[in-house]
Amino acid sequence: MANLVEATTQQQFEEILGKSGKCLTVVHFQAAWAPQCAQMNDVMAVLATQHGSSTFVKLEAEAVPEVSEKYEISSVPTFVLFRAGEKVDRLDGANAPELTKKVQKWSVAGGAAVEPGPVDLNQRLKKLINSAPCMLFMKGAPQEPRCGFSRQIVALLKEHDIQFGSFDILSDEEVRQGLKTYSNWPTYPQLYVNGELIGGLDIVKELAQSGELATTCPKAVSLEQRLKSIINQNQVMLFMKGNKEGAKCGFSRQILEIMNEAGVDYDTFDILQDEEVRQGLKTYSNWPTYPQLYVKGELVGDWTLSKS
Repeated sequence: MANLVEATTQQQFEEILGKSGKCLTVVHFQAAWAPQCAQMNDVMAVLATQHGSSTFVKLEAEAVPEVSEKYEISSVPTFVLFRAGEKVDRLDGANAPELTKKVQKWSVAGGAAVEPGPVDLNQRLKKLINSAPCMLFMKGAPQEPRCGFSRQIVALLKEHDIQFGSFDILSDEEVRQGLKTYSNWPTYPQLYVNGELIGGLDIVKELAQSGELATTCPKAVSLEQRLKSIINQNQVMLFMKGNKEGAKCGFSRQILEIMNEAGVDYDTFDILQDEEVRQGLKTYSNWPTYPQLYVKGELVGDWTLSKS
C-alpha cells in the first residue's frame, strides 16, 4: 500500500517527513532480529488501511543511527509520531491498542479527524497464523516464556528440532481474545501448521510421544545449511552492509563501485537485516569482517582483495 513505506537512509526519512504536510506520519524504529517488531509491523499494515491520509514508515534503528540518536531511540520497537514534520507523540514498546489510540488521536485529513475504518480482525489473525509454516501463539517469547505451558511446548519443539515462528499474545489483547473465537480453542499456547490449528500442549505432547511431531511440523534448517543456501543464490554473492541500491558503510560502497565498474553479475545480502547470518558467517568463513565476496560458493575475501 502506498502509505506504508520503508526509509533506509536519513535523506529518505527527511523527504518522507517533508512531503507529509500537515498529515500524520508514524515512524516505527525497528530491528530485524526482534520478533515483536515484526508483530507490530502487522499492526502498522492494518492501521495504514484505516488511515489513508497518514503515512506509516518502517525504519531500521541500527541502520540509520543519525535518526535514532536524534530521537533518543534506546530500544525497539519504538514509535514516533509527527505532524507537519514536528514530533507530537511517542510510544515505547509493542503495545498495539495504545498505538491505535495515538494514531486515531493524531490522524488528520484537511484538518478534520479521520474516522478509522472497521478492523478486520479475522484477516489480521489469518495473516499472523500464516506468517510462518509452523506458528506458535504463546505467553512470552521462545527465549523467555512467561507461563509453564508455553515453556513446555517451546522445549518440546526445540527438542524435536522443529522450526517455528511465535507471537506473544500478552503483547496484544485483541489477538489474545480474538484467536480463541477464531480457532474455537479457549486456551494457550496454540500451535498452527500451514495455517491449520494443531492444538495445545497436550496434543503436542501426544504427537511427540507417538513420533508424529517430526512429520507434522517442519524441521529446522541448521545455520550452516542456511548460510550455504544464501551463498549459492548467485554465482557471485556479496555480503555487505546495505544492498545494491544503497551501501551503509564506506567499505561496502567501495566494493559496489568496483563490481559495477567491472560489469559483474552479482547479488547482495544485507547483513544488517539478519543478525544470525551476520554473526554466523564470520565463523563459517573464518573471516571476521564485512563485506565478504563469494564466487561459486567460495570465499574470495573482502573489498581490498577484489581490487587486486
